[in-house]
Amino acid sequence: MNQLDRVTPTPAQEQAAFAWLCLLHDQPSSGDQLTFSHWLQADPAHAEAYAQAQVLWELSESPARTLADEDAFALQGYLNAMNQTRRHSVRRWSGALAMAACLLLMISLGAGWQPARWIDDLGADYVSAPGEIRTVTLADQSQVTLDADSAIAVDFSRGERHVQLRRGAGFFSVTHTGDPFVVDAEQGQAKVLGTQFEVRLQPQGAQVTVLSGRVGVTAKKYAEPQILTAGQQVAYGEGTAEKLQAVDSETQLAWRQGWLNYYKATLAEVVQDLGRYYPGRIVLLNDELAARRISGSFPSKDPQAVLSSLQGVLGFEQHSVFGHLIILR
Repeated sequence: MNQLDRVTPTPAQEQAAFAWLCLLHDQPSSGDQLTFSHWLQADPAHAEAYAQAQVLWELSESPARTLADEDAFALQGYLNAMNQTRRHSVRRWSGALAMAACLLLMISLGAGWQPARWIDDLGADYVSAPGEIRTVTLADQSQVTLDADSAIAVDFSRGERHVQLRRGAGFFSVTHTGDPFVVDAEQGQAKVLGTQFEVRLQPQGAQVTVLSGRVGVTAKKYAEPQILTAGQQVAYGEGTAEKLQAVDSETQLAWRQGWLNYYKATLAEVVQDLGRYYPGRIVLLNDELAARRISGSFPSKDPQAVLSSLQGVLGFEQHSVFGHLIILR
């Protein structure tokens, strides 16, 4: 088949080709092989889809195995949260997840394969989807603006207002009622009476940024709080808080208006943020590339365009798999 004669497979044909590729790498029977041969010859688009799937197999094995390891761990946690008693079923899932291409098939069938999100959402009261910025009004008329792909659980009882940040970030506009308002994130807390501030989860803890008012931040229960005022920020993790920093709060919180602003941030940090706005997964494979520093302002509504812009500056490779996985290397 020459370049002019090439056909374009449909998404369903692409998915079928990938399913065949998974099956043929897992000791197929002679009947499976015969059925595959008939399928392959039935339509030129089938042959083209299978050829593309073979290329993707070679390209994607490494990132897929990375995702498999992550998701096997997350799936274990999800089943534990659901009080599953048949633990041997988890081991079967973990083995299946180790098949790199079959994990990519799950991703290609949709962005719903997200065990880590399932765990967070299981006990959440309010959730924002990837790419969605959502504002909710709580029972006390306080408002929470959830960044994309975020989740919170709310407990107003026993004379305190508690919000647990389970995923992502939230901007809180707290109504003064006389009752303490506490945001729990990882091991720490942010406690206020009436103010505007953000709490954002990070890989090893959380970060608090104050727009107005005063917030007491503790890195662990019963620790002495650090008092933050407007234009201040503190990060904490593993029971220890860093020093307070002066920041431009409006710039830091511009995600509420659809902008992501960075000053000497690593590409890994930028990719992590973009991942909340992309309806799938973004995998960064190159550690040296991940450490590169970036400054700039980017619209959050089109992560693919942001990556293409950064690609022009940093010169990395970018590959898209079925519209649900982006590989950077």
